[in-house]
Amino acid sequence: MADQSYDVAVIGGGPAGYVAGVRVAQRGGKCVVIERDALGGTCLNWGCIPSKSLIRSADVYRSIKNASEFGIEVKGEVNVDLAAIIEQKDKIVAGLVKGIGGLFKAHHVDHLAGDAFIEGEGHIRVKLNEGGESEVRAEKILLATGSRPAQIPAFPIDGERIISSDQAVHLKKLPERLLIIGAGAIGCEFACFYREIGVDVTVVELLDRALPLGDQDVSKLIEREMKKQKIRLHTGKKILQVGPKGDEMSADIEGGDSLTADLVLVSIGRTMNTDNLGLDTIGVEPGRRGEILVNEKMETNVGGVYAAGDVIGGLMLAHVASSEGIVAAENAMGGDLNMNYHGIPAGIFTHPEVGVVGLSEGEAREKGHEVSVGRFQMRGLGKAHAEREIAGEVKIIADANDDAILGVHVVGAHAADLVHEAAVAMRNNLGARELAATVHSHPTLSEAIMEAAHDVHGEAIHSPPKKSS
Repeated sequence: MADQSYDVAVIGGGPAGYVAGVRVAQRGGKCVVIERDALGGTCLNWGCIPSKSLIRSADVYRSIKNASEFGIEVKGEVNVDLAAIIEQKDKIVAGLVKGIGGLFKAHHVDHLAGDAFIEGEGHIRVKLNEGGESEVRAEKILLATGSRPAQIPAFPIDGERIISSDQAVHLKKLPERLLIIGAGAIGCEFACFYREIGVDVTVVELLDRALPLGDQDVSKLIEREMKKQKIRLHTGKKILQVGPKGDEMSADIEGGDSLTADLVLVSIGRTMNTDNLGLDTIGVEPGRRGEILVNEKMETNVGGVYAAGDVIGGLMLAHVASSEGIVAAENAMGGDLNMNYHGIPAGIFTHPEVGVVGLSEGEAREKGHEVSVGRFQMRGLGKAHAEREIAGEVKIIADANDDAILGVHVVGAHAADLVHEAAVAMRNNLGARELAATVHSHPTLSEAIMEAAHDVHGEAIHSPPKKSS
């Protein structure tokens, strides 16, 4: 491609970058998206979509094993074919990557495959994957280069015996024993997946509970369900180093203990992709952790240069990245938008799922709120029994003075979907009473949110009365 000039050049084709590219085009701008790997970034190629395809395969396997609970007789042996699971996952990913390319063509967004380096103001040199170089000139630049698993010296990821989540979605052979370092969202998701398909799984977490950044009651529920699945969880344990010991991998734990496994998955920490971009040539200031600093308009300290997604070091969620990319694109095209982080939901695809929006109970109290808590167990729903999915509960944290919903935590089947009505309520400043008064269809799992909202005021119909304090 010959040297070209653009209104906006986007570096990075992940959830922030490709969405921003389309929005620039929708606003009448000429845009190029530069991506050195496959379009879709980590989310589409190594994260959200691949892992959910694997998890869905495990769900189907679980359903077949438990078919007798539904009056269905399955004759013969039911086996897991990991190679076939991976092949199907790869087909899904390839189709979605192609879909982004189709969006670019439909919206007349140019795509350069290669490494970008900022030579100066509005000037980008691209080392093309196919060979050669291309020079890009742009009025505005959006940095959307994402993040990658952090390399920690004590756990040297080699991609073979010590792996990150990037390799975990591509395994073609199951280990007999898997050690997962880190019981955050990624660690717990992979623990549930691999255990379901027959792997002996051990998880070690430095902090005192699984999902340590979330609500304590959610942690308790997930820890209980992981125990039922025979996942060994060690919390409050520090692993000093990991290395080979004969044919095994050995992990030394502070205090003298050790664990052995065939494969180690490291799921702690991510590093922002800001190296070798040439940010210093235009004076973009990095933060303490290497992130790119931005304001609420996604503007960096350099005029005409924006940043969005994981690279800014905030909420590392694909849907957040896309929202930030839209804000950046709108402003690059002359708009005046601010990014609103209030009421952003998140899903954790363990078994059962977790859906979260807003503050945990602990965070709400730390911020000085007097809180009222409403709960409702999934086992209180007819639909949960019909689906044989009775594990979990809904927990709503509300301000005791003005009834504002501060946080909602859902554990159970389809929790990552269910939590969105709570997100809509919070984004639109509805109180717990208003959420409770919203008539919910019966029988549905979403009735648990209505019941929990009623329970904030001790008025849930299908729960025992609250104990007086």
